[in-house]
This record gives sequence, structure tokens and C-alpha cells, in this order.
Amino acid sequence: MSAVSVHVLRGIIVIALLGSLVVQWGLIPLAWWQSRPDAVSTALAVIGILGVLALQVIGVCILRLLGLVRRGRVFSPRAFRYVDVITASLGAGAVLVLAIAVVGAIANRTTPGDEVAPGLVGLICGFSLVIAGVALVVHVQRQLLAQATRTLARAEHLQSELDEVI
Repeated sequence: MSAVSVHVLRGIIVIALLGSLVVQWGLIPLAWWQSRPDAVSTALAVIGILGVLALQVIGVCILRLLGLVRRGRVFSPRAFRYVDVITASLGAGAVLVLAIAVVGAIANRTTPGDEVAPGLVGLICGFSLVIAGVALVVHVQRQLLAQATRTLARAEHLQSELDEVI
């Protein structure tokens, strides 16, 4: 990965993290305050704040991984911790999106009229499944990282043995 692309990606993530703070501590509470504060809107506000937090954790972990890439240490055990946290945050995000569908289904049963279309609830459940699938893809990428790290360690060991022989 080139130094320019690493710097550009870092800048984009930093801008996204700053924007997420505005959403998390400004827009979501403002929207909750301007709505009719009931159990549904409170649950959605909490889910929104936690969802943005999960995205922030992912952004910070990616920034840390980019630092490892820049120093040429991405094939190290430190990288596993960040990838594990990304996987867990994606899993939490999938659960939070599913919670939105549950809140929508509950709102349909507890409020007069049909507040949330049943098809929309199903669509949100499908979106949750897609996020869980992304978490599984990241987990598979972690396994590939572990395999590459073992291969690199083995190659370094063989190189040291070869150096001793020569």
C-alpha cells in the first residue's frame, strides 16, 4: 500500500470520526428531543448512539492497522487484536440493526395503526444479516492474516538457518 493512499485513507477516517461525533452527540439527541419522547424513540436513540460508537471503534482500529502497515508490521500479533475488535464491533452492529427491527415490530403491536411497514422490518432484518456476513468475512481475513504471519515467521526461521549454514 503506498504512503499516499495510507495518508488519504487516514484523513478520510479522521473526518468521518469527527462527523460521527456530531451525529452521536448532536443530531441523535436533538432528533430524540424534538420527537415525542416515548419508549420507541428512546430505544432508537440509544441504538443510534451505540451504533455510531461501534462505527467509531472500527474507525480507530483501522487507523491503528494503517499505522502498522506504514511501519511494515501488519504481519504481527498486534494486528490480531485490532481485527478481533473490528469483528466484535461488526457483530455488535448487526445486533443493533436487528434491535431496530425488533423495536419496529414492537411499535407495530403497541401503537394504534401500522407505524412501521412489515416489509421494512424484514428489510432491516436482512440488513442485519448482511452486516453479520461482513463480520464473518473479516473473521476469515483474520485467519488469512494469521496464516501469513505464521508463513512469514517460518520464512524468517528458515532464512536464519540458511545464514548459519552459509
